Amino acid sequence: MRWENLTVESGEPARPGVPGEPGEPEHGRAADAALFGVDAVTTRTFDTPEFRGITFHEVRARSVLNRVPGASRMPFEWTVNPYRGCSHACVYCFARKTHSYLDLDTGIGFDSQIVVKVNAPEVLRRQLASRRWQGDHVAMGTNVDCYQRAEGRYRLMPGIISALTDHANPFSILTKGTLILRDLDLLVRAAQVTDIGISVSVGFLDTELWRTVEPGTPAPERRLDVVRILGEHGVGCGVLMAPVIPFLSDEPAQLRATVKAIAASGASSVTPLVLHLRPGAREWFMAWLGRHHPHLVRRYERLYAEGAYAPKWYQRRITRQVHDLAREYGIGPTRASAVRRIRPTRPEPPAAAEPTQLTLI
Repeated sequence: MRWENLTVESGEPARPGVPGEPGEPEHGRAADAALFGVDAVTTRTFDTPEFRGITFHEVRARSVLNRVPGASRMPFEWTVNPYRGCSHACVYCFARKTHSYLDLDTGIGFDSQIVVKVNAPEVLRRQLASRRWQGDHVAMGTNVDCYQRAEGRYRLMPGIISALTDHANPFSILTKGTLILRDLDLLVRAAQVTDIGISVSVGFLDTELWRTVEPGTPAPERRLDVVRILGEHGVGCGVLMAPVIPFLSDEPAQLRATVKAIAASGASSVTPLVLHLRPGAREWFMAWLGRHHPHLVRRYERLYAEGAYAPKWYQRRITRQVHDLAREYGIGPTRASAVRRIRPTRPEPPAAAEPTQLTLI
């Protein structure tokens, strides 16, 4: 996907170039129009602690429904991604490569140059209303997290979920963000009219590892609180135990502790996923590994010598261990990258004297 496909028509097509750097005036536009097209993109920075060092490129998208390539391993065909780039800054994130499509850096640039599709709810509502749309399942959070910090300011997800709910369109969300609880009432309402699935990503509990490998995310324990709270409100939530990081979070005692905590949270399912290192992510992760765990570099080079994925024997071993632990603790597996579907229930009829507002996650 090239930049011009993310933006509305401007006076001339976008050309390769360099985006504006952090530190620009809060309401300034990108100084170099070569990449973005000056009429299509507004670049902002916010002088607040949670957004310091982050630049937001606000675009007006033509389309937000993205078809998944046929060769993909994903069990869904359509996605919505209101953001590109992610302040979670997970060093292993496979989506880093997508920033290179926009001539943006896949390292620190991926963490700090965030593309925001500010009109995503309106465009999605229009696309869902099209006679050509068949009501297929829509997955969110599959590229970058739709509940990253930027969502606290831009608040795109309530409108997106409202559009999906109004059309009774099935959807799923995968997140590491606790901000999803802001939209709890919308999720409950959505589950009354369509199939939804919620999954939270928690790969391990190790605090020291979390602080270096996932520095912009909520702590694993806080993410498990999300699972518990969703369950208490009748919204079943699975856990994608991802990534299991070879030689750092894969010891039997570590796997047991993680699965036990997942079970205690009330998760409906647990699905392990071993770290994979695609181009873009691989270089960034290996640089991190060299700084923090240099003794593991050669082991990783051997383990991932054949490509982005760990050997099948290793993946099968981890999957077997986690599934055995899940059965022991009373929870079950689900397909990799899938989420649990919540069957809709008949909504309560509104009180005669009170109008109701349709709100969704």
